[in-house]
Amino acid sequence: MSVSEQLVQSVFKTIPPRLRGPGGAVAVVKDGHLLGQTVWGYADLEKRIPMTADTPIPICSISKQMTCAVLLDLERNPTSSMSKGDVRGQFEAELKRLLRPEITKDGKLSLEHLCDNRSGIRDYWALTTLWGAKPEGRFDLDKDGPKARDRLRSFHFEPGTEYSYSNTNFHILARIIEKVSGESFEVLLGERVFGPAGMKTARLCADTSKLPGPCVGYEGDEKRGYTPAVNRIEWDGDAGIVASLTDMVAYEGYLDRNLSDPTSWYRTALEPSQYGDGTPTVYHYGLSHVDVEGVETIGHGGALRGFRSRRLQVPRERLSVVAMLNHESEAGTLAEHVLRGIMNLQRPQLPVVAPNPDWFGTFIDDRNFLAITVSPSVKGKVSIYYAGYPESVTLTDPGHGVSRDMKAWIKLDALVIDRLKDHRSIRAVRVVQSNTPMDNTFYQGEFYCAEIDSTFHCYDQGGVMFGAFDGFLGEGPAKPMRYIGGHVWTLACPRGMDAPAPGDWTVVFECKKDAVVGLGLGCWLARSLYFVKK
Repeated sequence: MSVSEQLVQSVFKTIPPRLRGPGGAVAVVKDGHLLGQTVWGYADLEKRIPMTADTPIPICSISKQMTCAVLLDLERNPTSSMSKGDVRGQFEAELKRLLRPEITKDGKLSLEHLCDNRSGIRDYWALTTLWGAKPEGRFDLDKDGPKARDRLRSFHFEPGTEYSYSNTNFHILARIIEKVSGESFEVLLGERVFGPAGMKTARLCADTSKLPGPCVGYEGDEKRGYTPAVNRIEWDGDAGIVASLTDMVAYEGYLDRNLSDPTSWYRTALEPSQYGDGTPTVYHYGLSHVDVEGVETIGHGGALRGFRSRRLQVPRERLSVVAMLNHESEAGTLAEHVLRGIMNLQRPQLPVVAPNPDWFGTFIDDRNFLAITVSPSVKGKVSIYYAGYPESVTLTDPGHGVSRDMKAWIKLDALVIDRLKDHRSIRAVRVVQSNTPMDNTFYQGEFYCAEIDSTFHCYDQGGVMFGAFDGFLGEGPAKPMRYIGGHVWTLACPRGMDAPAPGDWTVVFECKKDAVVGLGLGCWLARSLYFVKK
């Protein structure tokens, strides 16, 4: 398809009414060349420094595909210090050395499981909450990274059987890459990604408290005001790269060139992969495969407190969109809006179906310790809160609905969800809510999870329940808890070390002989953890 500069500019003009915030940058690349870009707002509101195409911005989790690029390139072109022979075997051996034997001894965990988010290893940024972290606290790669890895002693599903987003996977990959190659991850990125791509100002900036200026990331919105975000975590492999829009345009051109090279890492990353039962995966080598109105796109998003980014590519059209923001609006929604405008993609118009009232309420997935809330949405839809954010599901009949990532249906008090991307089916039952006043003191106490070395404190403070965690990162702040029904509560977690935060944690107390003996705890990034009452 041909795309004119005039069309791109007309689509760009629709952005300001849709997106409010300090600043942003968007580019469209066609056939490897810049077709159009737009930049607006300020990199720094207080100093009135305008955003430009050369302003460095954290691209966060877009870094994951570059981690995989280094990994795949090392297999083709090993460093001089690497042993001759089976490079993948060297990586796998380091994987076993790096992690505890509890999760490597049976050989089920593979390097590709890490690259594809199919490892079953819980997300370490979610777990930092359970290790006593404060949202604006410090996480040091060299000091805290080994302690975090040492506390990974089990999976929340068997490796290879499901998908679950986990930054831990790519943190581990970077450690493996450095150890086996004998070179720093920063140097490898420069030599094997930034250099070949012509990303002249891109760099690894693992310490988020030392991001290069002048760009400031902002929390908040127009109603509450914008506040400079404070970040103090160190990360690489899962994130950590800073790049300008100009750098990302060069990167898109580099990927376009790689599309026609059957020996390139990118062509390898785009090859179809599947689960053991033959079901295709939708995440492979740090790249997410997303259908946008019938058009296959490849890309990834990124987030850090105060920043959001998204790149997506339509390989068959050699068309890419990059969106970068220094605030917390949805860069993914923006990138897809631009793509729809350029390709004239229309959302399908489906008949409006009234929902069965049985949809609404809270349901519990006992196996994973996850509460799922279904609430009304716009006409013809319901909103399902499961993965840390509300997802809009279009009703196909009063009891069935579908979205990009799930199919769901309700029958009386049973909610069934097929998480298509996750390759997981969920059977949840309604939590019966009670109007009887709750005796919070029944649930008070201290609980310990040996699996991850975390202590949970449950307090009643004047009739309001709070929870707090202690661990190797310190004593975390108290967080309000909300009673759902039965023995099910939720613990609010709107802010964490990483962003977006994992959202509410579900707390399911276990009782025997009218006494609490333990609790199950889970969020979508870290499920199925059990704490014993002390």
